[in-house]
Amino acid sequence: MKPTISIIIALLFVIFFSNCQPKIATTITQIPQKESLTKYVNPFMGTANHGHVYPGATVPFGMVQLSPDNGTAGWDWCSGYNWESDTIVGFSHLHLSGTGIGDLYDISMMPTQAEIDFSKEINPKQNVYAARFSHKNETASPGFYQVELDNGIKAQLTTTERVGFHQYDFPKGKDATILLDLGFALNWDKPTDTQLKFYPEKNLLTGYRYSTGWAKDQRVHFAATFSESFTSHQTADGTALSSNSNNYKGEKLRTQINFGAIENLKIKVGISTADEAGAIAALQEIPDWDFEKVKNTADKKWEKELAKIKIDTPDEDLKTIFYTSLYRTCLAPVLLADANGNYKGAGGEIQQAEGYTRYGLFSLWDTFRAAHPLYTITQKDKINDFIRSMLAHYDEYGLLPVWDLLANETNTMTGYHAIPVIADAYLKGFRDYDVEKALEAMKKSAMQDIRGTDLYREYGYIPHDKAGQSVTRTLEYAYDDWCIAQMAKAMGKTADYEEFSKRAKSYEPLFDASTGFMRAKLADKTWKTPFDPQYSSHDFAVAEYTEGNAWQHSWFTPHAPNELIELLGGAESFVEKLDSLFIVDSTIKGDNASVDISGLIGQYAHGNEPSHHIAYFYNFAKKLHKTQAIVRKIMDTQYNSGPTGLCGNEDCGQMSAWYVFSAMGFYPFNPADGIYQLGSPLFEKVEIPVGNGKTFTLIANNVSKENKYIQSVKWNGKPDERFYITHEDVMSGGTLEIEMGSEPKK
Repeated sequence: MKPTISIIIALLFVIFFSNCQPKIATTITQIPQKESLTKYVNPFMGTANHGHVYPGATVPFGMVQLSPDNGTAGWDWCSGYNWESDTIVGFSHLHLSGTGIGDLYDISMMPTQAEIDFSKEINPKQNVYAARFSHKNETASPGFYQVELDNGIKAQLTTTERVGFHQYDFPKGKDATILLDLGFALNWDKPTDTQLKFYPEKNLLTGYRYSTGWAKDQRVHFAATFSESFTSHQTADGTALSSNSNNYKGEKLRTQINFGAIENLKIKVGISTADEAGAIAALQEIPDWDFEKVKNTADKKWEKELAKIKIDTPDEDLKTIFYTSLYRTCLAPVLLADANGNYKGAGGEIQQAEGYTRYGLFSLWDTFRAAHPLYTITQKDKINDFIRSMLAHYDEYGLLPVWDLLANETNTMTGYHAIPVIADAYLKGFRDYDVEKALEAMKKSAMQDIRGTDLYREYGYIPHDKAGQSVTRTLEYAYDDWCIAQMAKAMGKTADYEEFSKRAKSYEPLFDASTGFMRAKLADKTWKTPFDPQYSSHDFAVAEYTEGNAWQHSWFTPHAPNELIELLGGAESFVEKLDSLFIVDSTIKGDNASVDISGLIGQYAHGNEPSHHIAYFYNFAKKLHKTQAIVRKIMDTQYNSGPTGLCGNEDCGQMSAWYVFSAMGFYPFNPADGIYQLGSPLFEKVEIPVGNGKTFTLIANNVSKENKYIQSVKWNGKPDERFYITHEDVMSGGTLEIEMGSEPKK
């Protein structure tokens, strides 16, 4: 009886669940799957021409950028890589994203099966370890890079915050070796001191590379551990410091490490700017050898980052441009403090970040315009630490950063643009730092006696016969001073507010009503002649404008748009002048004009940052449809999803931040007033989770390539006649609903 009953029960059980299975399966398929956003990121976008971006592996704001280097020293190889090349000479651990000057490429490693003759001092591209490759054998995604070289070696790279993780597959038949080249450089910098320490019993290699270049005092300590034991090594260009030849020192050490006839090798490399201990401690970020796990973790970090803005559009290409742009806004600043909290400070001493995360690499001439305002929406947890990092720079160097390259003040470009970043953060409520010190530091930067600031105070503008780049410097200092005034006002510092408000008008003496341009003026208050608004010089000692000309720089009064309109004779003549910018001949005159002046529409140069706010100027003359038309034209013609996708240097996220904002439909014309000018949204819907369960939503009804003009606007269901939204609007959550059409609504 018992077996029979058991069989019957079993049959009933099978029948019951067989009947249920289709329903269960149907229920499962109805559950919406979360869309992967990292699949829309193309790290090769912008790697051709002047984009200057790298395609390698990193995590958001991570210290390590593990990427291939082509070994070419040209300007378009500032990041070490350009789509034009078909050769790789190494995979180094630090890279710059889209800058106009090169540096870094520190701790270069290259897999090879050939024995290297270190007696030959030849060009890296001609060396035996250089390898050809084809783009068809190359892939990349956020946090991951892979290439199969023509010699059959397959390289895969991923990272954590402070560790580069390599995986190499070698063809059978020869010994697998790794070249570590601490002397590798691309004419941008040169090593000054290098060291290697081998610990065979621990399968560990440590060392450092000190160098000078754009960063005058660059220091990188590293610790590398291997999944397989190394059998031997040959080291060149240095002196053995120990009898067992495991400790070397020299100006540009190179070593080839032999692992025998193995087919797979993994390497973990920890980084620190402070010391060997910090580099070794970093290795704890990857406790095992599971490459796929680290790769997947990096992907998840990027998914979380990209999910901060959700867009709805049927256009897959637009998704790629948008999410690649959002990705690029998260590549700088980067972690500077190591795993122990230590770092080499701006004054050269080893410092410790206590109670906060220390960041470096602030490309402020570029990023103050849109990248940092974007961070106040997408990186709220980092803003206070960004400001604390700038104040640490102030403590270590004596001034706020101008262009900080990993705690090296390069003093590159004009203005003192840490100031609008700090003012914007303060006015938006980010105040978890010493605000009194912040204002003190801002005032000190404005009262320094270098970079023409003494002349600026003495004359009320910078006389061109006293200092170069006089127009750009004067206009940018005036804006920065306005930012100081606003922060002083909010802090109840009336005297400071009045003083810097007066200085903020320093653009006025340089406006020439007879030409309608901001012009260079001499100390005797006469105009510099001859004058040609299309002329540009890249010789900063004599240039009137920085990387541009009068057409591009005369519009830099983001704190006083209405005043500039009046200077140009009112709205009608202003619009006529602004129209001319986009239709005049694109010729840039001058024998040595900067190649940064790119992405030209008329004389508007989207490939360089001084032009980035100009398209939104029409809003202030009540010609919103003209802003909408030209913003769409810029997005359509100056960005694409492929290697030529950037019309100029990415500049640490600014070129991408412009697109992120503009594609959503609004932009921070004045980066420190908390107001976003409306443009022409590209997407049917944009959703930004802003915290506390709230979401800012922008809906663009009937949006399309043709329907680029705003017909009407509603804020939370009520008609809204403003041509802007505020940061407070965004962060409070709510719905901005825009009706789009094919004809201008004037």
